[in-house]
Amino acid sequence: QGQLVESGGGLVQPGGSLRLSCAASGFSLDDYNIIWFRQAPGKPREGVSCIRSSDGTTYYTDSVEGRFTISRDNVKNTVYLQMNSLKPEDTAVYYCNAQRPITPYDYWGQGTQVTVSA
Repeated sequence: QGQLVESGGGLVQPGGSLRLSCAASGFSLDDYNIIWFRQAPGKPREGVSCIRSSDGTTYYTDSVEGRFTISRDNVKNTVYLQMNSLKPEDTAVYYCNAQRPITPYDYWGQGTQVTVSA
């Protein structure tokens, strides 16, 4: 049974940085597209960034472009989201999601809280 575990969230001041980790067990992440989502209180879940399994192409939503970087370490079976120049509007619970293309395999982590506040 596959599992994803996020870590790295916390409280940070505006302008600060955090690195979120998404560690997989029970399956190999390099076969999966990985998407980071976030959900702020009272708002719908939002896709933040994605890294494609086939060629490593990355995507970012406009609000984080240039500030966030998604990467993967296939040896550690972990995906990261480096978040720089954080803003209060980045405050949310961040989730990672692994989707294996053209299969029903779809895993979610439990989420990690990111709070950006002075």
